Amino acid sequence: MHEFMKVAKELADNNLISNAGGPFGACIVKDGVIIGRGSNHVLANNDPTAHAEVMAIRDACASINSYDLSGCELYTSCYPCPMCLSAIIWANIQKVYYGNTKEDADNIGFRDDFIYDYIKNMNNSTNMDVLKLECLDREETIDTFNKFSQKEDKTIY
Repeated sequence: MHEFMKVAKELADNNLISNAGGPFGACIVKDGVIIGRGSNHVLANNDPTAHAEVMAIRDACASINSYDLSGCELYTSCYPCPMCLSAIIWANIQKVYYGNTKEDADNIGFRDDFIYDYIKNMNNSTNMDVLKLECLDREETIDTFNKFSQKEDKTIY
């Protein structure tokens, strides 16, 4: 077994004992060194965003004191959910190795398909059962964006 995937698997295996969350683990590697580790802590933290990949990203960013994980690789015990995929992209990680498939996750009760379907069919009326999105007070909120665009010391990430 690949050494870094073994770490991700061990983190997932530990959750079978701790019950901190689902059976998911991940680690982030830069230049052959693990800089971040995470396991699913949704239940322990009462935080639906505490997925293994997100926890590993948080740990890695703290480890190198940067929001930018360019040049890093992520090893995860399972194909990332849509939220984790987005976090991975925001972190500038461009290579992910995963063990189990999203179909494997579905087979044990973790179904991400309804989120993929929601994103694919954003304007479909059946999506209203999942989430209602409505623009409100843009005339006022756009003012902050306009001020940001004029800032000389802004950082785009």
